[in-house]
Amino acid sequence: MSKVQTIGVLTSGGDAPGMNAAIRGVVRTAMKYGIKVKGIMRGYAGLLNEEIIDMDSMSVSDIIHRGGTILYTARCMEFMTPEGQEKAAEICRKHGIEGLVVIGGDGSFRGAQKLANHGINAVGVPGTIDLDISCTEYTIGFDTAVNTAMEAIDKIRDTSASHERCSIIEVMGRNAGYIALWSAIASGAEDVLLPERYDYNEQAIIDSLIEKHRSGKTHHIIINAEGNGHSTSMAKRIEQATGIETRATVLGHMQRGGSPSCKDRVYASIMGAKAVELLSEGKTKRIVAYKNGDYVDFDIDEALSMTKDIPEEQYQIFRKLVR
Repeated sequence: MSKVQTIGVLTSGGDAPGMNAAIRGVVRTAMKYGIKVKGIMRGYAGLLNEEIIDMDSMSVSDIIHRGGTILYTARCMEFMTPEGQEKAAEICRKHGIEGLVVIGGDGSFRGAQKLANHGINAVGVPGTIDLDISCTEYTIGFDTAVNTAMEAIDKIRDTSASHERCSIIEVMGRNAGYIALWSAIASGAEDVLLPERYDYNEQAIIDSLIEKHRSGKTHHIIINAEGNGHSTSMAKRIEQATGIETRATVLGHMQRGGSPSCKDRVYASIMGAKAVELLSEGKTKRIVAYKNGDYVDFDIDEALSMTKDIPEEQYQIFRKLVR
């Protein structure tokens, strides 16, 4: 018998392809355990507004292939206050929610941590395209987002080559450079500017472009991470300094959307199921993670204290591959 009878599930922070697969994994697994599921709309904001619905197996039919999140998502300033957190815990108790699955990033997990401190069993599932959660090697949505970026870069390269220009392509990731590095390697970019490594030495970029142009390179792709920003103004400065036509493209929120990849669907489904299994055992303050080929879980306090950096070996390999 499960140690909890009713659980809630919410998505919080930025949406990510595969969140619906995780929701489906939560609901369908809970049904197998005889656990009732409450869907909480619009993240912590919806919890405070008591936007809570009953869910069953039919509620999650035909959603595994859909991007975004059927539960919607929002940010909530009120929940960041101690009063908001106490109110949220009381609302959970009012609706009989003994356990909560939170699908989101670090900020969402800090919310789960606060609710757990108020007596609500909480388990986090990593859902963010940024791949910036320190305890896990995989986050829901990254695979789809980086493939979306790669496909867009391939298309831009075609027109960049036709016009013999330099293209600066800005990808998402906040202050984490994983999408930038992966898409740079996958697309054969000439340079990548990562928040973790970029020293803002624009002259070095200009010198490199001039040297490559002189050696016969007629077009150039530079991937710029969102955390660095300023792609448009950088393009203008580079064109003025090099004489090479330079254009900036900000891929933006297109990277959040679209049907999730097979990997995102499968991993998200397993992580959602794993979260329910933990709650059914009466566990709390856990984060589901993927580590060394296994699905594991970490204490939420431990997980939030971890740090993460771009793998130096991957970055150095990119540098070796650049022409």
